[in-house]
Amino acid sequence: MTATVHRPRVQPRRDGFAQTLRAEWVKFRTVRGWVVGMIVAVLAIVALGVGPSSQGSCGTHGPASDCTQTLGPGGEAVTDSFYFAHQPLDGNGSITVRMTSLTGQIPDFSGNGAGNGGPQTRSGLVPWAKAGIIIKASTSQGSAYAAMMVTGAHGVRMQYDYTGDAPGLAGAVSAASPRWLRLTRSGDALTGYDSADGTHWIKVAAVTLAGLPTAVQGGLFATSPPYWQASGGGTSVSGGSSAATGVFDHVSRRGGWAGTASANTASANTAWVGTAIGDAGGPAAGSPGSFGRADGRFTVSGSGDIAPSVSGAAGLGVTITQTLIGVFAGLIAVAVVGAMFMTAEYRRGLIRVTLAANPRRGQVLAAKAVVIAAVTFAAGLVSSTIVVTLGQRLLREHGVYVWPASTLTQLRVIVGTAAVLAVAAVIALAIGTILRRSAGAVAAVIVLIVLPYLLTVTTPLLPTGPTDWLARVTPAAAFAVQQTLIAYPQVSNVYVPSAGYYPLSPWAGLAVLCAWAAAALALAAYLLHRRDA
Repeated sequence: MTATVHRPRVQPRRDGFAQTLRAEWVKFRTVRGWVVGMIVAVLAIVALGVGPSSQGSCGTHGPASDCTQTLGPGGEAVTDSFYFAHQPLDGNGSITVRMTSLTGQIPDFSGNGAGNGGPQTRSGLVPWAKAGIIIKASTSQGSAYAAMMVTGAHGVRMQYDYTGDAPGLAGAVSAASPRWLRLTRSGDALTGYDSADGTHWIKVAAVTLAGLPTAVQGGLFATSPPYWQASGGGTSVSGGSSAATGVFDHVSRRGGWAGTASANTASANTAWVGTAIGDAGGPAAGSPGSFGRADGRFTVSGSGDIAPSVSGAAGLGVTITQTLIGVFAGLIAVAVVGAMFMTAEYRRGLIRVTLAANPRRGQVLAAKAVVIAAVTFAAGLVSSTIVVTLGQRLLREHGVYVWPASTLTQLRVIVGTAAVLAVAAVIALAIGTILRRSAGAVAAVIVLIVLPYLLTVTTPLLPTGPTDWLARVTPAAAFAVQQTLIAYPQVSNVYVPSAGYYPLSPWAGLAVLCAWAAAALALAAYLLHRRDA
């Protein structure tokens, strides 16, 4: 009797993605050069980030307190510098004026202006020169306020507590086309109105200034921010102080103004007091500003600004991005590792073994991408956390003013920077797959990512237009995740990436880099399937 043995038919097993992923991870951690490359990236980012100069940005070697900024009601850094002709207001009241002129002086870089012993100047107005009426908690810098004003190029505005801005009547002011302004107070509520004829009034805005004291200061003001002139297509900027002069008449006040129960005319018993708030200057160098009064007409001149502080052309302070200056060096290191993670297999002929063990070529590429992205993200997270937390402490200890950023913003910068490095490593992997040569792949990554970063952020050499374009469409757009500053439309400044301002929002910039990575991976997967190993 013959026994028949039935053997089950064994189907060949294909490794799943988890097994492929584990194999690629083991491959990465067992190659000393790749691990060392990641360590070099971390050390480069940390070494350059925590080694600030001992020379502070305020030009001192002293403590960080030498670089303190005026803070507004919300705790933000502000500029509060203007000339103020004022009287006290106790309780509720209103002030109304007619403004018939706004003129100014700006620097003359042609050398043809009259300097009066100081910098050369000529007639002109900066766009955000401003003059009008203001009610302010006190004459201390940074105190709460609301103001109705005429500006150099943006018509009538109501501005309040430095960051608030609402538009009113458009157009320039003149004797033939005056602007009537009114500001009323009722408790903590202030309401601004404007009119072209003094009869038909339009409400511009109503705001609440929480905690406004009962006794405040109100009156007329003038100020003018610095004038900036770009040259060389935007590659260099020249600047200097400017001045504005406003002319007012039909000044009337009602309510709790000092000196009379109902101060309905400008000739109330209490005299007007002129005060230069902050370091306000007038039309001449060194002048604290001025106001004059004759035949019911007031003339107020001043310089400075009432606005949120910004980092940029003025050159004061740095952001926490300064601590991440070593990212470009780390980027080169991770690009080398990312490219060699694939090209080394081609150079040694091991790619045939890898694809023989797992013929699913797309799965192999995906596993390599996950491994290099995860390792790079971890390295970037560690190094970014160290330099952002420790670096800004060292900067402040060396007298450098560091612009404040919330905890959530700092977390976004840290995680975003790590993500930028991880996605850049994936791009390097994809380019290594496409070119199959380490040198060519690394050179391509440097041209694609590092070079635009250097041209837009580190050492800007291009005019503003091309720089803005590079910061939008190239992988360098991803560095917008490091942005911590706000570009205020009511503050004139040179808003460029080298000053910490990017044309795209943080996550939109990172999305641009991810799109480049997706395109590179798609091309790499296509060629990996089409070509022989």
